[in-house]
Amino acid sequence: MFAGAREAAGVGRAEFEGETVGEVIAAAVEQFGSEFERVVGASRIWLNGDAATPELAVQAGDEVAVLPPVSGG
Repeated sequence: MFAGAREAAGVGRAEFEGETVGEVIAAAVEQFGSEFERVVGASRIWLNGDAATPELAVQAGDEVAVLPPVSGG
């Protein structure tokens, strides 16, 4: 997790069970709460370095990354 996602979760890395990207994100939202859910809603989700959709299958050892939008100038 990066930037706002890391701040909302209180950790930079966590492990969750799930068969799809969507299930992994749902498990993270359940653990980290509504502020994390808000950040995820505005973020891009990646699976092993590639843009992901919720229905993509995940396997043990895969990395699902939450990348909030970048701001600043």
